[in-house]
Amino acid sequence: MAGALAVLACICLLVAAAEAEAPYRFYDWVVTYGDINPLRARQQGILINGQFPGPEIDCQTNENLIVNVHNRLPEPFLLSWNGLQQRKSSWQDGVAGTNCPIPPGKNFTYHMQAKDQIGSYFYFPSLAFHKAAGGFGALRIHSRPKVPVPFPPPADEYTVLIGDWYKSSHKALQATLDSGKDLPSPDGILINGKGHGANFTVEQGKTYRLRISNVGLQNTLNFMIQGHSMTLVEVEGTHTVQNSYSSLDVHAGQSLSVLVTANRPPRQYRIVVSTRFATHALNSTAVLRYAGASRPASGALHAGRGDVHSSLNQARSIRTNLTASGPRPNPQGSYHYGSINVTRTVRLASSAARVGGKRRYAVNGVSFVDADTPLKLADYYNISGVFRLGGIPDAPQAAASRGGAAAAVRTVTAVMDSDHRDFIEIVFENGEDTVQSWHLDGYSAFVVGMDVGTWSTKSRKGYNLVDAVARCTVQVYPRGWTAILMALDNVGMWNVRSEVWARRYLGQQFYLRVYTPSHSYRDELPIPDNALLCGRATGRSRHPLSR
Repeated sequence: MAGALAVLACICLLVAAAEAEAPYRFYDWVVTYGDINPLRARQQGILINGQFPGPEIDCQTNENLIVNVHNRLPEPFLLSWNGLQQRKSSWQDGVAGTNCPIPPGKNFTYHMQAKDQIGSYFYFPSLAFHKAAGGFGALRIHSRPKVPVPFPPPADEYTVLIGDWYKSSHKALQATLDSGKDLPSPDGILINGKGHGANFTVEQGKTYRLRISNVGLQNTLNFMIQGHSMTLVEVEGTHTVQNSYSSLDVHAGQSLSVLVTANRPPRQYRIVVSTRFATHALNSTAVLRYAGASRPASGALHAGRGDVHSSLNQARSIRTNLTASGPRPNPQGSYHYGSINVTRTVRLASSAARVGGKRRYAVNGVSFVDADTPLKLADYYNISGVFRLGGIPDAPQAAASRGGAAAAVRTVTAVMDSDHRDFIEIVFENGEDTVQSWHLDGYSAFVVGMDVGTWSTKSRKGYNLVDAVARCTVQVYPRGWTAILMALDNVGMWNVRSEVWARRYLGQQFYLRVYTPSHSYRDELPIPDNALLCGRATGRSRHPLSR
């Protein structure tokens, strides 16, 4: 009898475990070239299942995402997932430092999980200059039904992918950079893949959620809707204090959500997206269309103020809603990041220089160069000579950090080492005259301070240690700095990069290795059975005991 009860108990546990496993969503994507005409000039774009932009991924917290990517391009290809943290699995990150490219005519299946995340994000092609040809799309992670959301359910949700765009092909742009020249100004701005003509239909009196992502190559973009205010509710997975804005700056690589109520007289209203801080001003329009209304949009519409200080003040006003739930039911404010001791400070200063007569961009005097083997594989198999651990210093030389005499730039496959569970401060320093944008794969960090001028230890007195917003992409204003605090709780090899794509392509990136000696599946998942092996990892075993 006791044995039968034990067997029954085991069966019940197995059934409960199976029921507890999060659902799976399956996607089968074919990547091809195809003709597109976003700026009234035919050009070659990257399509996914024939679509530009690509298909949308719509999921809930903790769901498993199985994305089978068939590469029908004549060159290698990878997709990366901007904002998806890939908890314990940088194997799935989809950048050159973690994954072998998908060869032409082959496929690779990503096995990912939206673990403990909500929010608005996007995916994009990460190799060469493919991002300039398309291949990007939206990624939405909804809260689970039993987790409260701090606003009533909207009548509908709309994805709004905005970005600057070139009429030149991505190969021509890449060749320009490879020749040592700078890129010209973009030719236009796209809204959901269109230079003009995108439209969104609403019904009088109802409220809608717009999930906005800047998928462009370089420019900060301002977003506004004629006659309507926007209530900011979410920034890259953080529910925010619900401030109202007439326009919002969205920097390269950033995502956010707003609520818009259709409370104006029924007609058509312009949506305007325009460049900020650019020498060559660009704008694009879409239409917010009230159902049943035929009266066209009219009247002048001027973008908000374009000066740095107004943008900076707006950024400082974005704060975390401490009482709202995040991906879990507990309040976002229950994590007291401001009371945790900082174990390390890293200062990262951007710079530009000529190396061998060609333009390169650098971080702390180091311009990154790709290796012949993904760094994650080299680290896993202990292959020496692929990357330089500690190849980027924790601080810049004094002159370079403030735009003084440029220090010599070195080209290195640089990896910064760090310890699992450390709590670090990173200060991004911009000694140049353009807005910069930085992204951290695998993480979300608390943006505790930003300003113009020189950062010093005294700047910490102004840090927001209570309700700073946590996000994965941060802007750094000209001749200014931005400080973040981050718990290193995700083991792996993670890309830290400029979201200004020419800068990233020409070296303004590096990898952060978050290391633990435990080699436990509790901290990091094993190498996937289907992992592609290339370079010096070709022919190695994927079995952990025989590598």
